[in-house]
Amino acid sequence: MIDHEGTNHGVVPTNQALQMAEEAELDLVEVAPNANPPVCRIMDYGKFAYEKTKREREARKQQKQIEIKTLRLTPRTSDFHRDVYVNKAKKWLEEGKKVKFQVRFKAREITYPEIGQQTLEEIAEELSDLAEVEQAPKLEGWSMTLLLNPTD
Repeated sequence: MIDHEGTNHGVVPTNQALQMAEEAELDLVEVAPNANPPVCRIMDYGKFAYEKTKREREARKQQKQIEIKTLRLTPRTSDFHRDVYVNKAKKWLEEGKKVKFQVRFKAREITYPEIGQQTLEEIAEELSDLAEVEQAPKLEGWSMTLLLNPTD
């Protein structure tokens, strides 16, 4: 058992530990239940829980949220519009965002998935200096997707 001042009292019977916690007007908290014998500490549990949630909140603030931007094309998208999308993707990749290109097939276009795959491979090659391919062109249902990850 460890008291509120950090002093180790060694192995103490439970009744005596509870009495010591009551005298200090604090809580007896089991901090290592799997140890042999279990380790307990006398502390203000409310304050401990508050500080723990505060630390977790700060840790979440420090995490970097990665945003994924999606650009939708069709197999018949003109070269001009494709270049516009590539320029948008360049801007987003420089900002550190992931970019997902999605070629949507309609009606009989699905019988020629190689057109969409060729388009996505050309886009990946154009952006190879700014990004690496995280997910190669992959047909899922009626759409083919390419996911690009910015290089650091």
